[in-house]
Amino acid sequence: MATVRMTHGKFDGINALADQNGIIAAAAMDQRGSLKKAIAKARGGEATGDDLTQFKCAVTKVLTRHASAILLDPEYGLPAIPERAPNTGVLLAYEKTGYDASVKGRLPDLLTHWSVRRLVGAGADAVKVLLYYSPADGVEINDGKQAFIERIGAECTAYDVPFFLECVTYDDTVSDPLEFARRKPAYVIDYMAEFSKPHYGVDVLKVEVPVDMSFVEGTRAFKGTAAYTRQDAMRLFREAASAAGKPFIYLSAGVSDEVFRETLELAAEAGTHFAGVLCGRATWQDGIPIFAREGLAALENWLEDRGVKNIQALNAVLAQGAKPWWTIYGGRENIEVI
Repeated sequence: MATVRMTHGKFDGINALADQNGIIAAAAMDQRGSLKKAIAKARGGEATGDDLTQFKCAVTKVLTRHASAILLDPEYGLPAIPERAPNTGVLLAYEKTGYDASVKGRLPDLLTHWSVRRLVGAGADAVKVLLYYSPADGVEINDGKQAFIERIGAECTAYDVPFFLECVTYDDTVSDPLEFARRKPAYVIDYMAEFSKPHYGVDVLKVEVPVDMSFVEGTRAFKGTAAYTRQDAMRLFREAASAAGKPFIYLSAGVSDEVFRETLELAAEAGTHFAGVLCGRATWQDGIPIFAREGLAALENWLEDRGVKNIQALNAVLAQGAKPWWTIYGGRENIEVI
């Protein structure tokens, strides 16, 4: 394999988010709109920006003792940065939360008062952007999204900071979960191949697994209707991994910690070279009603117990299945840092 050239800023930034073995075992705490709604619902009332900041600080303080990095947002999460454990990397989100449902295409937008320069100044070792992406939307919408990612990639290149692209697929023409489960593998493979192209400037892909585990026959997560056999699922994991030209990590996508661990076990059994995870709700979502009803101290107690157990169980799976982020480049020794 040919030697890969990488700048010091990109190389050091990715390593800052990985553990000593090159595995990215990161916690995600950049949720904003969804977290606010969840706290308000559990409380049976309102949730404030201060609630979000308190929650983020508590999760960061407790869980980063067992994580290589923390993903935060600059709107409510900056006070959590000093709360993190020593040597924990910082990934900051650049996009606005949510999307305008009245406009076709789930179009992305960036935070008005932030730039890559400002995110780095606030403490970011890397920059993350979430993109909703569907081949079903057609050329006009997707060409605009591709140009959007090119601009962010160029900005990250200018400041020599890693660009983590989180892709989430969808199909607004499909309402049946089984039908979407059948289409999902092709959609995930499509975006992994597309955004691995060098002109986007993406350094690490944060991706969904290519299957919906609730439709995988023979798994504990299976709910009775099959879209794929266990062998099908492992083949699709391998096909998606083969489409990637960049290191990739899996996102938990809101499933339970048990389901996410089983998903990673299946990915490892399939032999995929995933470089770790950015895991959010699977680890801490059950703490939301405790915080909403009982307050910050109760949340911290829950995190010290159940939250820590969740992330330790996840780390055990990563230790068995994840590969160093430089594996896709033929090994660390095959990277020339310039």
